[in-house]
Amino acid sequence: MAESSTILRGKVESNQANKKIKFIVGGAVVLGLIVYLIASAISSSGAYYREVAEVVNEKAALTGKSLRVSGNIVTESIKYDPTTLNLSFAISDPKDSGKQLAIHFHGVKPDQMDREGSSAIVEGSLGPNGIVEANNLLLKCPSRYDEYEEIKVEAVK
Repeated sequence: MAESSTILRGKVESNQANKKIKFIVGGAVVLGLIVYLIASAISSSGAYYREVAEVVNEKAALTGKSLRVSGNIVTESIKYDPTTLNLSFAISDPKDSGKQLAIHFHGVKPDQMDREGSSAIVEGSLGPNGIVEANNLLLKCPSRYDEYEEIKVEAVK
């Protein structure tokens, strides 16, 4: 009887050791997955945006790569087809309006896009033809809100 209890005790101890090992391995896999997801999210969304002049000057090096570009919308260049949702326009560098970058976006045209002085941040990839194929289009707040804030601050004082 003493022998059978010793054998049973050995099985219980090895079974608990296996559970500990499985728990540690499972925890390491989950932790590794979390670290990977955080790193990939930071690398894709943590990039700052480039100015139009930077993209124009580095066009060859940036072709085919994902990028985020900021610039002033050239209102005369806006072409929108509401049936196909194809939007084409150009953005210019805030410091040098002569440097422009063509943008193509498939989606709904933002309402404030036609306003003079509108600025946009475009996320996408630069094609070999020099056109940015945008998958995300964000408009910056118009400067008219800055004027409203100044009036509001003066009224509070």
